[in-house]
Amino acid sequence: MRLLSTILVALLVSACASSKKAAPTARQQPTAFDNTRQSSTRPADTSTPDRDRNTTLTARPLSADPNAAQRQSGTFRPVNANTGSSTAPAGSSAPASEYVVTAIKGKFLAIDSSAARVYLNIYTRTPDGKGISTADDFGTRFLVNYVLYPDYNNRERLGYGNIQITPENLSVQDDHLVLTFEVKRPKDAIGAVMLTEITEVSSGKKSLNDLQLRFRAPRITDRYTLFDGSGKTPKLRNFISRNDTILIRDVAGSSKPLYGFRYKHEFDAASSPMNTGTRPAAKTLAVDSTLMVMTNQPFQLPKEGLYFFLEDTTDTYGLGLMVTDNRFPKMTRPEKLVKPVLYVSTSTEMNELNSTSDPKKSFDKYWLGLMSGNEEVARRAIRAYYNRVEEANNLFTTYKEGWKTDKGMIYIVLGPPDRVQRSRDREVWVYNRRANVSEINFTFNRKPNQFVDDHYELVRYAEYQPVWYPIVEAWRTGAIRE
Repeated sequence: MRLLSTILVALLVSACASSKKAAPTARQQPTAFDNTRQSSTRPADTSTPDRDRNTTLTARPLSADPNAAQRQSGTFRPVNANTGSSTAPAGSSAPASEYVVTAIKGKFLAIDSSAARVYLNIYTRTPDGKGISTADDFGTRFLVNYVLYPDYNNRERLGYGNIQITPENLSVQDDHLVLTFEVKRPKDAIGAVMLTEITEVSSGKKSLNDLQLRFRAPRITDRYTLFDGSGKTPKLRNFISRNDTILIRDVAGSSKPLYGFRYKHEFDAASSPMNTGTRPAAKTLAVDSTLMVMTNQPFQLPKEGLYFFLEDTTDTYGLGLMVTDNRFPKMTRPEKLVKPVLYVSTSTEMNELNSTSDPKKSFDKYWLGLMSGNEEVARRAIRAYYNRVEEANNLFTTYKEGWKTDKGMIYIVLGPPDRVQRSRDREVWVYNRRANVSEINFTFNRKPNQFVDDHYELVRYAEYQPVWYPIVEAWRTGAIRE
């Protein structure tokens, strides 16, 4: 027991620190147009017209770990934007000696009705395993271009361009690069889907990212976003830590008041993929406190909770932001560590964990009990499971922690999907590299949400049971290792 008792400090604080950095959501991973019709272990969902299912964006989402391509089974499958043909064998791993783009995350801000400014966070890996550190190094090894399409299901080209890489438009921020450029509105277009292609010069390998642009920007999130305290770097995520200095700004750096509301609410975690019962009615959130901030001026939010900023108090949609403890997206406190095991536990086990007066002791007892007292196996299982939890928090946090979302649940239990098919308001995660499973799909539909733009809900089926339970059992016996 002594060994397990040190895990909260020695393993989940330091060992987890060796893992994941902030990275894109699955919706924002490198992608490409593809004509793949979704297939599954059950019939295709028919709630969306065929034209939306037949033409999708396909991606192999990458882990939050920029080096994950070296250790995961299967890697991102680049697809040519024009033909849909693969430029690399499916599942082939990039040699460690190559310069590669491992992930891309995008965001746009409308400049006016004629143009938008695009920000791309680009994660790279050099032959020595580090990230590219200068604009010159990136510019000599990669080419960047984009194509504009009317929609996800329309391949007519509205426009295209090549991006020149300079120190003025490419900067280094922590573990990634930030590329900034402007896109002109095509004639008569209200919006467009921008497909950005980053090509490694020597190998010709391509990494792609899709981003929906709206030139008539009715929502605050199309014009304003979170920046760091300097006002130079957009956050491109839905959470910050307590006492982080941030500001909300537009391209012009204008100053105007925003009305803020804080909600202190514990949102429920995702229910089982097999739970096909009626979803509970939406809850009404009570405002805990109010505040006012000025755009383009730094401020801090010292209290944890969900914040909602509006230009006008009568607006429906605003800018949502989760303020978390300083350890998030890691989870290290015993009372929080016990929550995510919900996805691999029985109701009796969860009742015991949630009602305990000593969360640390109960946490150790829980994992040791699952592993039949084998401390080494327990240590590996804890590391693997909570690395996944941390990644889910990084990738999928919306108005609630990423591990609580439907995407987070699937990601924690099954890991990154082998392919993602995306249309305007739908994502299909395809898993086809799992033992004893030819292929299984999980469909997520975008749901309108006033806090964030990327809230998705899983379409649940009872038929997932024969796949889901064996994988849960593998977690419970320590068979899953990373």
